Amino acid sequence: MLRRHILSLATLACALGAVPAHAQTSAPAAGAYPAKPIRLIVLFPPGGGTDILARLVAAKLTEANKWTVVADNKPGAGGTIGITEAVKAAPTGYDIVMGQKDNLVIGPWLYKNLPWDPTKDLTAVAHVAYTPVVIATSVNSKYKSLADVVAAAKAAPGTVTYGSPGNGTSIHLAGDLFEKAAGIKLSHVPYKGSNPALMDALAGNVELLVSSLPSAMGQIKAGKLRPLAVTSAKRSSSLPDVPTVAESGFKGFDVSTWYGVLAPAGTPPAVVNTLNAEVNKLLATADMKAAIQAQGAEPQAMSPEQFSTLLKNEYVQWKGIVEASGARIE
Repeated sequence: MLRRHILSLATLACALGAVPAHAQTSAPAAGAYPAKPIRLIVLFPPGGGTDILARLVAAKLTEANKWTVVADNKPGAGGTIGITEAVKAAPTGYDIVMGQKDNLVIGPWLYKNLPWDPTKDLTAVAHVAYTPVVIATSVNSKYKSLADVVAAAKAAPGTVTYGSPGNGTSIHLAGDLFEKAAGIKLSHVPYKGSNPALMDALAGNVELLVSSLPSAMGQIKAGKLRPLAVTSAKRSSSLPDVPTVAESGFKGFDVSTWYGVLAPAGTPPAVVNTLNAEVNKLLATADMKAAIQAQGAEPQAMSPEQFSTLLKNEYVQWKGIVEASGARIE
């Protein structure tokens, strides 16, 4: 899914700077929106899951409405640099951001002293999609099921290795939660992004890959990667034959990553509602559904209020999960 570039706290603080108040910023005239191009900030480099989804939304909004929506990549520090740029932007609806669970509800508990609170400094506009995490292994691996992994880990605690896109990501924490649910000890190998972890899993340098489904889907389709389970509550429509972790004996297990469009706090409700309505129209079309599902994700429309509730609830929930894991990025 998503490449994460970890910066030191000093570099991060320098790069992010202070967040100014929005009180002096004027809103667009009623009925005039959008009267100029809209910038959609993308938190990771080109080619990853977030970038693909953001560009899909930008292209479809442009095509359907004759708007001009331009994707603008602002990667770094697990997406927190791009979030900061969005927070600092004028709340007019012309600077929006494609955020995701990792940088909105997990990152704030990993990085010290971020200059924003996602529940106060951003406005939830439109939920776009969610995707399960997949636990997979090389097609040449001895592991044919999740039960095989659990048995091996119980027989020799700490010897079964798994790669993830990095410490403190939702994917790493999904692996940590699986260890706790199964009562086993695995050996976590963090990478700087999804692709290096994937390559090492294919080469057999790590025995398991814990990954977003979009990042792994190409190699699964190519028959080089064997999916053992997905972490969502129900099976993925992209991999209907792959069981969930819950179905594999761990009742109630449910971890997924979500993506959505947000705007700076103070963005006029009329603008938020316009964007929400147009994104939701796109998500209801057959071609948009197919395009999102082809990436291993599931389209899911919400009202701004529903998306805001999801953001606030998970922000509180993941504080405890991050603290329990001991993950921290300095």
